[in-house]
Amino acid sequence: MAKFVAYFLVLSLSMAFRVATSDPILSCSQTPYPHVCSSMVSTSRQVAQAKTQSGFRSMVLHAAMDLAVQAHEVALIIDTSSLDMKAKAAWADCLKFSKDTIKQINRSMGSTSKDDVQTWLSAAMTNQQTCRNGFNDLGSSFPLGSPFLSYNISELLSNCLAINKAMTPKKSGGNPRFLSDGFPKWMSTTERKLLQSSNTNADLVVAKDGSGDYTTISEAIAAATIRSNGTSRFVIHVKAGIYNETVETSMNNLMITGDGIGATIITGNKNFHDGFPTAQTATFAVSGDGFIARDMTFQNTAGPEKEQAVAFLSSSDRSVLYQCSFEGYQDTLCALTQRQFYRNCDIYGTIDFIFGDAAAVFQQCNIYVRKPMTGQANTVTAQGRATPDENTGIIIHDSVVTAAPDLKPVQGSFQTYLGRPWREYSRTVFMKTSLDSVIDPAGWLQWNASGFYLSTLYYGEYMNTGAGANTGGRVKWPGYHVITSASEASNFTVGSFLGGDSWIPATGVPYISGL
Repeated sequence: MAKFVAYFLVLSLSMAFRVATSDPILSCSQTPYPHVCSSMVSTSRQVAQAKTQSGFRSMVLHAAMDLAVQAHEVALIIDTSSLDMKAKAAWADCLKFSKDTIKQINRSMGSTSKDDVQTWLSAAMTNQQTCRNGFNDLGSSFPLGSPFLSYNISELLSNCLAINKAMTPKKSGGNPRFLSDGFPKWMSTTERKLLQSSNTNADLVVAKDGSGDYTTISEAIAAATIRSNGTSRFVIHVKAGIYNETVETSMNNLMITGDGIGATIITGNKNFHDGFPTAQTATFAVSGDGFIARDMTFQNTAGPEKEQAVAFLSSSDRSVLYQCSFEGYQDTLCALTQRQFYRNCDIYGTIDFIFGDAAAVFQQCNIYVRKPMTGQANTVTAQGRATPDENTGIIIHDSVVTAAPDLKPVQGSFQTYLGRPWREYSRTVFMKTSLDSVIDPAGWLQWNASGFYLSTLYYGEYMNTGAGANTGGRVKWPGYHVITSASEASNFTVGSFLGGDSWIPATGVPYISGL
């Protein structure tokens, strides 16, 4: 009886508030998963405070937090000794993503920025799917009683995203002034020189020859984690050399600088074929906020026959990659979650080689399509947006897509597409980009023969050029758009899509805010 009274109070408050506003989601009955909302909210300690729109959101967020914490605690005590090595690896990923989900919900509860909340909740949602992917891709089964399947966390997060989106005003991008060298006008000469120079004052130096503080990147990051206060920028300079190591860091405000593309190289060869979940194949993985890398090459040399093999994986919010190269074949660059900006970078690959569910913009980048295995088709992107309320997508702006040297002589023997829909609401846009003849006239590829997601995805092209840019023969899917309006295209700019004017200038990296 008590639960019924509480639930009735929630609906009454929400419906009463709805009369006074035009916002579309103010009760459980209007959320994507009303039964999950009502069952959790009816037991919420905050039900009496749900008298306002923000109060209703707070109540649902608290319910999601309670469930996420319960799921993580249960997962920690489940006996996994009977699992095979592949399943144990996938389970370890799930625990990591589960912990991050708690972090993302927690920071959402304490934030007044609705844009930030949408980003962090989108990341939490992606965590749930990435956990499942690890088991599904490896053909393994979850342990009996796994909370990652039975706790309805994804459904609650979907509700939170919908509620918060309904409260978020439409964003508008700015168009700041730039100098002739492309750097923001408000930056000092000293700051611009710092970005253009390889002599950035470093807190630590890595050198293969022993002339620095450490000989490996991993050692330097471990030392930095101890020395850094987490709020000030910590700079590690990695001198020219080939560093064969796997690096993973969750440090905030870390900057790594090299001596240039092809000079400072971090390389590895972990891959899916050898039994690693995709997320664990990354040569370099970063999750701490505010990451910056410059003048580096990130490689995975496993080759096309080893399937998924990630060179670089980022779930770093407000991260910037400048003048870096990412070299691999399938799944080269994983922009997994949160807000990411790539400028003047080179990306090499074959299948889905720019993928993930971040809000990611690639600006003035060179995208090189490599030669795949016989019988394979290339796909540049595979974006993983799972709900219509996530603020995520892959945006390619003012860039070049062309055949790599190994593909160019035989590109007529292989089909290459701009992308395919990894998840139901996959969103990818190419704007003002040069697409050469390597791109198939159809432009885009179905995920499989079933034709899933073709009406729910959003794929767009705006003012592209080159032999592969003709949209006359493109797919006729409901979700495909030839964008003709500058107003619509501006939604996908750095200023609007990433809110980049508020944080990229502090990194010193040049960028174009608008179209």
